[in-house]
Amino acid sequence: MILADGQIEELLEKDMLHIGNFDEENLTPNGYDLTISEISVKGEEPVSEGRVKIPPKTWFAVSTKEYVRFPSNVAGELWIRTTWARKGVLASFGMIDAGFEGNLTLSAYNTTNEIEIPIGETFAQMVFHILGQESDESYNERSGNYQGSKGIEL
Repeated sequence: MILADGQIEELLEKDMLHIGNFDEENLTPNGYDLTISEISVKGEEPVSEGRVKIPPKTWFAVSTKEYVRFPSNVAGELWIRTTWARKGVLASFGMIDAGFEGNLTLSAYNTTNEIEIPIGETFAQMVFHILGQESDESYNERSGNYQGSKGIEL
């Protein structure tokens, strides 16, 4: 089951789900829009202010301003905002595992002309799924490779 906005707010109020740097304006009917904190082009030093130029046919990574903490019965799914897809940005995202905590690093590729991406702009939507039951072991117990991550983690 995908959580609606009211259900997301209820989990946040009960501190069962945590979104650090939460902005009410980023809440959508069925998810939350994630904001850009840093951008690294081709693995170079991250930029955390202003606008970042992404050349054509170039890979880049984005870190979210939001620091999330998922309970053991909620997973997340990431979708690029259509604003960026319409500008030719392709992204390959995965699931956010139950029990994950940290900033998210998102990988993307500019397929077209040079674009400028402002720091602080929304980039992806996070959708929440309730698991059929609590996971036996959380993300941290299964692998935890990026548990507690801050900033861009490559």
